[in-house]
Amino acid sequence: MTLESTIAGTWYPGTARGIRAAAEKWEMSRTADEAPPPEGANVLVLPHAGWEYSGETAWRAVRAARGAKFRRAVILAPSHRARIENRLVAPQADAVSTPLGEIGIDRDWIDRLALAAPVARDDRVHAAEHSPQIEYPLLQLALPQGFAVAPLVMGAFGRDQMEMCARALARLMDDETLLVVSTDFTHYGEDFAYAPFGGEGGMDVRRRVAALDAEAFACMAKRDADGFAAFVARTGATICGRVPVEMALRAFPGGMAPLVRQRYAASGDRDGDYSRFVCYVAATGRAAWQGGADAVLDAGARAYLLRLARAAAEHAVRSPGMPFAFPPDPPAATLAKMGAFVTLNDRTTGALRGCIGEIMPVRPLFEAVAGRAADSAIRDPRFMPVAEGELANLRVEVSALTPPERVASWRDIVLGRDGMTMEKDGAFAVFLPQVAPEQGWDLPTALSCLSRKAGLPADAWREGAVFETFQAEVFHE
Repeated sequence: MTLESTIAGTWYPGTARGIRAAAEKWEMSRTADEAPPPEGANVLVLPHAGWEYSGETAWRAVRAARGAKFRRAVILAPSHRARIENRLVAPQADAVSTPLGEIGIDRDWIDRLALAAPVARDDRVHAAEHSPQIEYPLLQLALPQGFAVAPLVMGAFGRDQMEMCARALARLMDDETLLVVSTDFTHYGEDFAYAPFGGEGGMDVRRRVAALDAEAFACMAKRDADGFAAFVARTGATICGRVPVEMALRAFPGGMAPLVRQRYAASGDRDGDYSRFVCYVAATGRAAWQGGADAVLDAGARAYLLRLARAAAEHAVRSPGMPFAFPPDPPAATLAKMGAFVTLNDRTTGALRGCIGEIMPVRPLFEAVAGRAADSAIRDPRFMPVAEGELANLRVEVSALTPPERVASWRDIVLGRDGMTMEKDGAFAVFLPQVAPEQGWDLPTALSCLSRKAGLPADAWREGAVFETFQAEVFHE
């Protein structure tokens, strides 16, 4: 399924010729003394108003990515219409379209993100939201054919959930990924409920608003997420993409050069009316992504383990009690002793059909995966055994675990990174790292659910409990 553009012909030109003509006009409008964009940019901050107002400003940053061989563009965008809390919303569709053609949606990348962050899929949100859509033709003008997009629309976040999403993003960023932060800056005027400098407008208001936006951008330029959040709270700044901005700042790993502002403009610059106007910033940056650095299983090992898990589950269902024959030549990485969980989900409904594992590294990983796949299919006490007719509709997921380590306090648990165990008064329970992201929980909620899973009161985690954490490489069919 392809999501057709709902803003072509209104927010930007409705034909391919009109889109290219706009870009040519922007290029011609460059001044002789204008500094060229920096090379190697992999972070863009772009406005998302109609091109009549913000297109030329956006182009000043987008052209820094021209010709770069990015496989995907991850777009962080605010929701203007749908109420969204503690979740990232991606499309369900396979592609989006503009008058320049279709762009594939990187479903695999989004699926991997969903293993460590709360991600929902909703085409209706994306069809109604202009903040990612306005960027698609700009990216098509700059990037070679064949790139994909991973657009993520978001609303309000609690601190735990915000940091969980930022960590997940940082882990998936790599040299083939362009990060786009979609935001406008100050919305000024009484109908925006923001007119601290009076409602009459004028150049003095324009200058004072520009100074406010400069203060906000200074926090962004030096990657100061806490400072940016404090600025918004202190000033009430009407930066509509403040949540995507903060999340991007928290996701930046070490080694990022400061963001560079390429252009600043306001909608009132067109006619001199500053009684009601919106401001736009275009900026570029270069981040040294560390994505994938913590993986120990390559694509071949993961594929082998998924095939093995499916074969073992199917064997357990079709031939219960019979010995299982392991496929030959397991990859070297799967010979290491590691704990493992195997999760079986219904592909159609997403419902859990079985999940059993072992935390301690007591046998080679490939043996642990095969054994726990069989257990998940027919021995999970919460469910009836999987029937043979269900096998084709199951999705297999494998979690390969690091050894658990005791932590001094529940405060040391990091959502989106850590799996967790809790033991108290002889009761025990475990959550895999992906459980809290899938549910969108903050840490206290996750610990309350963990306590109940152990058969204890919801607040049992607060005193007297012992916690261990572990990490996992999670992958699925």
